[in-house]
Amino acid sequence: MTATEQTQARPRGTRLPRRARRNQLLGAAQEVFVAQGYHAAAMDDIAERAGVSKPVLYQHFPGKLELYLALLDEQCAALVQAVRKALASTSDNKQRIAATMDAYFSYVENEGGAFRLVFESDLTNEPAVRERVDRVALDCAKLVSPLIAEDTSLPEDQAMLLAVSLCGMAQITARHWLGSGRKIPRSVAKDLTASLAWRGIAGFPMNH
Repeated sequence: MTATEQTQARPRGTRLPRRARRNQLLGAAQEVFVAQGYHAAAMDDIAERAGVSKPVLYQHFPGKLELYLALLDEQCAALVQAVRKALASTSDNKQRIAATMDAYFSYVENEGGAFRLVFESDLTNEPAVRERVDRVALDCAKLVSPLIAEDTSLPEDQAMLLAVSLCGMAQITARHWLGSGRKIPRSVAKDLTASLAWRGIAGFPMNH
């Protein structure tokens, strides 16, 4: 059962263990923030969506920003884990790029639109939000960079630049694919993007 389904199924006033309640509140907050954006969302809306009183919500999160940051942390960690899992899925670097691209496509396609909090936040003027958004991009690139350095004769800083470029291409392309109505099957879109990336990286001298 998804967080959304849990939110909808949970009657008001049901007592939950603290961790389960926190997850329920994050699920409700995700729905409200994705639908309304940070500025238009209100704690009243989130409490109502979760089926709890505002005091219960404030027991877990002292304010709207703290709730937003907790949700953002959760979603950033999910993306980094998806990229890490993709890179660990094979020892073939060409297939690793394809798997990484698919991780981004899968992430933006995931039910609930949580990717919008990471890639399309309306609160990036808030330093704590900007720091997290920048860090998740850097963390994903740091996972990719050593593989590029290992497979080419490029120094570390140049490999990192290519890794940032590859991850940036992945997220922008995946968002465009989703926003244009997924007219191309995900497998085809992923393969096209991976092919472009691989042809670029494969053009550098190899270390073998």
